[in-house]
Amino acid sequence: MKCLGIDIGTSSIKGAALNLEDCTVSEVIKEDFPAPITGLPTGHIEVDPSQIQTAVECLLTKLLAIAPDVSSVHWTGQMGGVILADEAGNALTNYVSWRDQRTLERYPARDASFFQILERRLTKSRMEELGNDCKPGSALSLLFWLAVQAELHESAIPLALPDYVCMRLCDAEPVTEYTSALGTLNVEKNLWHREAFEELGVDKLRWPQLIDPYQAVGALMAHGNVIPSYPSVGDHQCALAGMRLQKNELSINVSTGSQIGVLAKDYQPGDYQVRPYFDRQYLKALTHLPAGRSLNVLVDLLCEIPHGQGIEVDDPWLYITKAASDAKTDLDVDLAFFEGPMGSRGEIRNIKVENLNVGTLFRAAFDNMADNYEGCASRLVPKGDWNGIVLSGGLISNCDILRRLIEERFDCPVRLSGAPEETMEGLLVLAQVAHGRFSSVAEASAEVECRQQAHCAENKTA
Repeated sequence: MKCLGIDIGTSSIKGAALNLEDCTVSEVIKEDFPAPITGLPTGHIEVDPSQIQTAVECLLTKLLAIAPDVSSVHWTGQMGGVILADEAGNALTNYVSWRDQRTLERYPARDASFFQILERRLTKSRMEELGNDCKPGSALSLLFWLAVQAELHESAIPLALPDYVCMRLCDAEPVTEYTSALGTLNVEKNLWHREAFEELGVDKLRWPQLIDPYQAVGALMAHGNVIPSYPSVGDHQCALAGMRLQKNELSINVSTGSQIGVLAKDYQPGDYQVRPYFDRQYLKALTHLPAGRSLNVLVDLLCEIPHGQGIEVDDPWLYITKAASDAKTDLDVDLAFFEGPMGSRGEIRNIKVENLNVGTLFRAAFDNMADNYEGCASRLVPKGDWNGIVLSGGLISNCDILRRLIEERFDCPVRLSGAPEETMEGLLVLAQVAHGRFSSVAEASAEVECRQQAHCAENKTA
């Protein structure tokens, strides 16, 4: 049995065939995510929903030509951001991206930003009830901006982007799966936070029904076949399912951005984000940690002079990682160049003539990242009783020195995620449960892991 997996990401839209029998992902295809609309005010990032829908349709056409006999379609995609639709499913707004920063603009006649006013209205306790996930680019903050600007269609249906696309292409009801409802749920109660909606003036909206991931919500018509479609799940949680995150295991993802997370059976609020996870579990997480985006600030500085002279640097990372691996330094680098849990202002300190070069600079930067993960792990699990770590992300896969520094700070087994397509692997696990093969994500994950290891062993023997 095969299913389709669709991941509507920020830079690309990805699709694949999910093979339920042998637990493999195949036929991976990508389409570029449409570019933002030009000419908007600085910090406003919107995308034409019709272009997104066309790109997904193109991807589906290619996938179905390769794998026509599929049993279902499963979705994931970027969290945050919002699009408003009417009762007939037509878009009333563009897709306002999670990267949009309009809520940091000055609130009318106030010496504060829209987001600062939002925080005051909701209070710290409300923000905690929302999982500490109401951020400048979240749906709730963007809807608040629209309400203040009198641009909110009060009878509209607010949807995450993948939910909107699924509704349009699969004649689905407007629904939201719990893991996709970023910063809008009362996380403990697993319900829309109606009190917060009222306090921000967005309570007149027609919020969609909340559902579990294993309930078909529509159908894709292709080649005369009716293919059931399941609701979109949050891409963060989906990727963790694809990595087979276990109980009492820390997940550290290091790419352009970075996150650290751990599963919890019960709701445990604290100085971190709390997100719904599958099997009625919770995910305690800290996101937007300094990683590749911050490191690129240093790389861009070092490459500015050759670029200014028309000289292209082929791959500075080959030199950087080698130099950092060989370096020892008392230089101190703080990579918090962008707003996040570690602050919003970075530094380079204790500079001396003999300790400032490419190797020492990036060795100190990697040390800072490893220190951040150690500190964040203690915030998530104060007793430190985790029994392992799973590492993932492009940066961690290509940077031996960073991986070694992280391993040195944690006295427990460390494994690298073996899933090259983590969100697709996550959708594979969810599809197994949706089709009744297993009763939970944990059970399905264990079986997928077992079958894939057996498949690898057979290939090595052959």
